[in-house]
Formats: sequence, C-alpha cells, structure tokens
Amino acid sequence: MSIRRLPEHLVNRIAAGEVVERPASALKELVENAIDAGSTRIAVRLAGGGTDLVEVTDDGCGMTPSDMALALERHATSKLPDEAIENVATLGFRGEALPSIASVARMTLESRPLGQQGWARVVDNGVLVSEGPAAIPPGTRVRVEALFERVPARRKFLRSPRSEFAACIDVVKRLAMARPDIGFSVEHDGRRSLGVTGGESLPDRVAALTDRGLIDNGVGVDFVREGIGLGGIAGLPTFNRGVADHQYLFVNGRPVKDRLLIGAIRGAYAEMMPRDRHAVVALFLDVPPDAVDVNVHPAKTEVRFRDPALVRGLIVSGLRRALDEAGHRSQHAPKEAMAAWTSDLSPSPSGEGLGVGPLRELDLGYVARPHPNPSPEGEGLALDRRSYALNDRRTFFTPPPQARAEPAYAPPPETTDYPLGVARGQVAKTYIVAESPDGLILVDQHAAHERLVLERMRKAMANGGVASQALLLPEVVELDEPACDRLEARAAELSEFGLDLDRFGPRAMLVRGVPALLGQGDVIGLVTDLADELAAFDEALSLKERLDHVAATMACHGSVRAGRVLSVAEMNALLREMEVTPHSGQCNHGRPTWVKLAHGDIEKLFGRR
Repeated sequence: MSIRRLPEHLVNRIAAGEVVERPASALKELVENAIDAGSTRIAVRLAGGGTDLVEVTDDGCGMTPSDMALALERHATSKLPDEAIENVATLGFRGEALPSIASVARMTLESRPLGQQGWARVVDNGVLVSEGPAAIPPGTRVRVEALFERVPARRKFLRSPRSEFAACIDVVKRLAMARPDIGFSVEHDGRRSLGVTGGESLPDRVAALTDRGLIDNGVGVDFVREGIGLGGIAGLPTFNRGVADHQYLFVNGRPVKDRLLIGAIRGAYAEMMPRDRHAVVALFLDVPPDAVDVNVHPAKTEVRFRDPALVRGLIVSGLRRALDEAGHRSQHAPKEAMAAWTSDLSPSPSGEGLGVGPLRELDLGYVARPHPNPSPEGEGLALDRRSYALNDRRTFFTPPPQARAEPAYAPPPETTDYPLGVARGQVAKTYIVAESPDGLILVDQHAAHERLVLERMRKAMANGGVASQALLLPEVVELDEPACDRLEARAAELSEFGLDLDRFGPRAMLVRGVPALLGQGDVIGLVTDLADELAAFDEALSLKERLDHVAATMACHGSVRAGRVLSVAEMNALLREMEVTPHSGQCNHGRPTWVKLAHGDIEKLFGRR
C-alpha cells in the first residue's frame, strides 16, 4: 500500500486520542487551563459521568476573540514565551488541548477578559458552527457535550457513568490538592459532589480531599537536598489502606503517577508496615525545570528525572526523618483508647477495676469481721488482719502479668496427642508458645486466626451464604462519593457475605449488620478496605469470583488481634482448629502462621551439639 496524507479531520482525531482517552482526560486539560489562567474559583459540572457533559467555569484572565481563535488551532499556545520547551512552568498547553477535545465532541468556548466584551465560539467535531458575543462574567467557560458521539469505536470502550465519574472526581481532587489557594466545586447530575474553599492550608486541603483522620494521624514533611525540596503530609504507618490509590504525588505542582516515586514511598515504609498495606501520603516535589522532563507522556502524567537516584534517596530520607520525629505515635483513636482505659482502670462501686475483678472477700484473703466471742485477744487478731488487708491492698490491685502461662488446675494434655503440641504460654501478647513431641512451636495468633476465619467463610459461602449479625446501633461510615457508589452497586452481593449496607447520603454508608463469624470488630476499617478492594479489581467480575480478596479482607478484620491476651484454653482451641483446617500454615496474605524449632535446633543454640 502506498503512503498517503491523512485528511485533516482524521489527523485531529488521532491527535485527540493521545490526549483525550475518556471524560476525565478532557476534564484534566480544562481544569489545568483554568489554573494556568490565574483563577481563584473553578466550578465543574458533569452529566452522565462526563460522557454527556463536561463544563468548567473559571474566573481567570479570560481570552480575547482573536486569542480564542488561535487557542482552537493546533500547535498554538500562550504558555511558551520562547522555544525552550524544557523550561515550561505551566500545567499544559491551552492551544493543544482545546482543538483535540473539539475534534471529538461539541465544544462551546466562552471567554471575557476583565473590562472587555465576552465572546463565544461553538465547534462541533472540528467544524466551526457559530461565533458571536456572549454575556458571561470575567473568566472562561468551556462546555464539552456528547464526547466521542461520532467516534463509536472510542465511545463503546468507555466504562459505566459511575466509573467515569469516579475518574473525573479523582482528577479534580489531585489538581485541587496541589492548589489550596484556589476554590473548587464539582456538580454531577445536579448534585454537589465536592466543594473546597480557597485559602486553606496544605494539610487541611489534603485532609479535606482524602481522609479527615489524616490530620491527627499524619506528620508534616519538609526536606531539602541539593536544590530539590520535598514537602507534604505523610500518614503514620498504622494509618494505612488496602490499596495504593491514596498516594498523591506532585512534581512542580503537577499531579503525576510515577513508578520511581511510588517505589521510594514503599521503601521508606518498608520496615514499618505489612507488605499488603499501603501508606496514605501527599508529597510535593519542587525540582529545577532543567532537572526534570515533563513531556515524556502525552497527558503529562509521567516525568523523567535527570538524577533519579537523588530523587529516590530524597523521598526515602525525608519520609523516614519525618516518621522518626513522630516517635512512638500510633494511629489516633481517642474513643477506642478511652474505652479501653475506662474499662480496665475505672473503679466501680463493687470494687471492680484495675483489671483484677471485684474485690470480694475471697480476693483479699484476710478481712475484718465480727468475732463470735469478743475478747481483747480476739479483737487484736481481727484488727491485725484488717490492718494486713489495708496495708497490702496494693498487692491485690496489681494487674496480673500479661505474658504468662496460666496455672494448670488439671494435668496438662500429653504433647504426643497433637501435631502442633499444647500451649505453654504467650509471648508479647502476639505469639503462642506450644510444646510438641519433637520441639517448640511459635504461632502468630492473628495470622493463624485470620486463616481460620477465611476458611469458615468459604465453607459458609459454599453452603448458601454467611449469616449476618445485626448491629444494635447501625454504624455510619463516611467515604467519598465514588466509594459509596461502588459499595451501593455491590450491596446485594455483599449481603451474601453477611454484610448489610445501605446508602446514607452522598458520602456515607450505613452498616446494619456484619458477618456473624466476625463479630462487630472494626466496622469502619472493614467497610473502608472493602471499598478499596472494589476499586482495585475490574467491575466486570462478581464478588463471588473474587471471593478470596473480599473474604480475606473481612477475615482480617474479624481475627484475634496481636496484643490480645489469650487464656491457655483459648490457645489450645486455636491450635486444635489449625490442625484440622486446610492451608492453616499460611495466613491470607501468604505469611507463615507458625514456625518450629526442633529439639536439635534448640540444642545447637545452647552448644549441646
């Protein structure tokens, strides 16, 4: 086939395909243009997830009619004062995005500089339809309708309106995070979905767009090395999520998704967080323009650094220093902490408190009571006993040791009867120490119970579904709107797992029941992680097809936690169930649940061999 020139309309559509992949791509370009125009308020309107309508209104500098005509031509821009493209300091090229979008949709461009008359141009799939005066306030309004309507090959690959809306809201969140001085609002199908005012501090803006808990569970990052600055906020290792979608990265104010930066974050948290959990961070890199190439991707979502090793080391060092300064801080949960404090330490009228139960006569051993035959000698003995009880009360108020084997009131079972042996004690409130016929076994109680709960859920699902336990008081879980949409769409399937959910407004879910196998547990953490799981895998798959992911997430939240003191009977019950449960040697995340030290290994440790 001979080489030929493509017609101009086809060239425009091919160029648009590099920039406009979905409604969120067009929205990103339009909001970036509004930011570059010096706006203080940006309003976004969407319909049908952005497929039917994307409208962006700003109060920036505006454009004259001649500038508007140039902006709709290819390879025309106001953002490069000279030919040094590597020194571009803006977010995009206004003359590039607008003609690309206009070639695959119906676009209405209206703009008015301050003190001048407004003007409008309407372009329908690359063809100028009309132009003339427009009555608008100072600024610019871009209206994009029927995206890809005449490009069915592209339109049929768009996802559902909910998925497209989720992508749009994520784009606005990332751009709004980088500019806390600008107010942003998003309206979808007539309902307000996002709103932040300008003039906020960076931590407040990040928390408002991610999780309000990040303020109490995050640390500030401020680090400079060799002319490169790193700022932002990093969540504590205990304040983590199930997917990496809550990591927001910016280079010179531009949102990016870069493997180098994501790898550096994982490296910084490597020794402080399980491998299957991900940090919540918002990091802002300030790099000299000549040290980074922002034009390696058509949508400018990826960058290339001149010295990647320096950037990676900067992020790892900056994050670790910030986390080290946080010291022993853990996730801030005042309600749970106060509940635990009051339940363990508050005295009660019956004498209960300090973890030792009621102060009954049996507890004290010696109490003052009336003597049946009062006499000076008997009275003295009674007073001595009373004095002993009062003076030694501190002994009875002392909490029992937390890492211990309980006194055996019955002869311990023979170790030869059980492959995993019998429990002899607990170490660090996390590990069960068991004695087997041929050695010593250490069991991670949380990892082991996590696997047991998962296998119970699998068995229950095979028998028709997991039983649900209704909550006495329904729990309200606040999430962003796309996460609520995902949970609402899968509510019927989640009910088969025993989780009873209802929509409770635009940004909240109401939990009425949880799987009976789990108990109440951490309901908020469970629902939050499930929302992340649903975002991570394809909507085309049912939850039953992703049983392992969903059930494993539920099992993790319903398992015996590390830090819980178990009785010897509970330890032995856990060991016995492990012996008859398949795959009990690994937890749901692939980590071992128990390790064994044979007698020979122990003898080597002490030099007996």
